[in-house]
This record gives sequence, C-alpha cells and structure tokens, in this order.
Amino acid sequence: MLTAQREEKAKFMSDTLRKYISREECSQAKRRKTYRQEIISNYQPRFKGLYKLDPKLFLLPSFRKAISENTEESFRRIISEPFPGVFVFKMFQPDFSEKLLLEVENFRKWANETNFTIRRPDNTSKYGVVLDDFGLDIMLKQLMDDFIFPICKVFFPEVCGTMFDSHYGFFIENGEDRDADVGFHVEDSDITLNVCLSKQGEGGEILFAGARCNKHMDIDPKPEEYFDYCHIPGQAILHRGCHVHGARATASGRRANMILWCQNSLFREMQTYEPEFSDWCGQCVHEEKENKSQILAVKRKEMFRIESEAEPPRKK
Repeated sequence: MLTAQREEKAKFMSDTLRKYISREECSQAKRRKTYRQEIISNYQPRFKGLYKLDPKLFLLPSFRKAISENTEESFRRIISEPFPGVFVFKMFQPDFSEKLLLEVENFRKWANETNFTIRRPDNTSKYGVVLDDFGLDIMLKQLMDDFIFPICKVFFPEVCGTMFDSHYGFFIENGEDRDADVGFHVEDSDITLNVCLSKQGEGGEILFAGARCNKHMDIDPKPEEYFDYCHIPGQAILHRGCHVHGARATASGRRANMILWCQNSLFREMQTYEPEFSDWCGQCVHEEKENKSQILAVKRKEMFRIESEAEPPRKK
C-alpha cells in the first residue's frame, strides 16, 4: 500500500476503519461535529480560562506534587481506598467548582435565549449538559492524559494500557426540581472520574455493588460487595466503569457532579480474549475459588482412595 495511489490508500483505510465503526456511527459523529461547531461559533464563554487547563489555577498543590512524583507511594499519600477498586481524593481548587457551575448555568441561559436544543448526557436527563459540546473537551482531555492517566496506570494497569484514546465529559444535577437519582447501572467507560461540585441537603449517597466483567453483568451482587459512599463537595472518586453503582434518593436539596468517562479502545478489543477468570470481577473471583475448591476436593478424594488401596489387608 505504500506505493499505491492516494485513492487506493484512502479506500484501504476506509475499509479497515469500517470494521471498528459503522456507517451510522460515522454519520452520528459528523452530526455531533456540526452541532459543536455551531455552539462554538455563537456561544460566548463566561470564564475563558476554564477552557485551557492551567494546573496551578485548577489543581491543588498536594495533588500536583503527587502527580509530578508519579509513584504509588506519592499517590497513596493523597488517595484513600475505602473499598477495593474505589479511590477517593481531592484534586481541584475550590473556585474551579464554582466557575464550572456558573459556566454551565451561562450555557443553559444562552441556549434558552437562542432556542438552542441542548444535547443531554442520556435519554432520561433533562438538566444534564455534555461539557465536551461547548468547548471544554480540550481541557478535559488534558486533565485525563496528564493527571488521571498516571493514577490509573498504577491502580488500574490492566485497563488503561499505554494511554486513554477517548473521553466523554458531562455535568449532571440531581435532587429537588432536577433529575431523579439514577439506580444501579454500569457505564460506557473503562475508568470513571466522578467529582462532586456542590451538594445541599440530605441523601444522594453512592452505593457500589461489585465490579462485573461482560459475561457476569446480570449476576446479582453478594452482600460483601455492597459499599455506601457519601460524596462531598470537592471530593473525586475514581472507579471502573463496570463497577455496578447507583445513587440513593436525594431526601432534600440538590447536588451537582462532573463526570469524566475515560476509554481505551485497545482494552475493549482485548476483552474478547480475556481469560476465563478476571481477578477484578467479583463473580469471577467467586467462581474461581469455587472451581479451585472443587478441584482440591476431587484430588483429596482421589488421594484417600489411592492410600486406602495401598494399605495391606488387615489380619482377622
């Protein structure tokens, strides 16, 4: 193909890419690009400084220091793991959350005044906003590449590989006069970053219910897999997208969160060839233990049989 004509090369690449993305997905990507270009051409940001990541202005000194040292020891100083696979830490300066909340409100106001339809993060949301759509995708990609990926490489090495190659960033708001809290679900991400921007009132705790591989998604969680976490403003949670979780009902007030889905296409491709038991899937771990226990029981029974046959007959 190196010596082929340009048109032939283009056809070869197009045919190759179609194995991984359908025509409908291509059309959807084009529509999304047109949608975003229309926003960026007309929307005037309130805080232009938000659209390019400035680590000193955005991130806490302790967080920046841990990332610069880039060791498990440095990460453990600022990150706690209250439950296996759930990592909690503070990363943003307080005014980052305030500015992001005001920027989202400014975008909503512009959309309302211009009768522009806002694309929601999912079909059930009426108040959520896709942050990537109005220009924050560049900032979020830099955040993922330079600050989230180093952490994931230490704590989720089998997921992130050498890089994340795509992301999806959005804002959600739940509670009074806002979207209802979401029940148990998994996400279309390999790693999810969930940052609490604000919280007023009671309820809305996140309930985790076990990580699951593709073949065990429908298996109910076991009692020891449940974990309740009370998300507080300024706190970030990092977990697998396939870690089943949901939010308890917000009793009063409302809460706002920034969500960043980090994705690795190579990891998704390799899942096709994953081993029989995954060491991060709760059900796989359970089945592997049962399998080993059964094998051990069979071996023990066989040993007893051999020993009994080898014993000389007792004299009467």
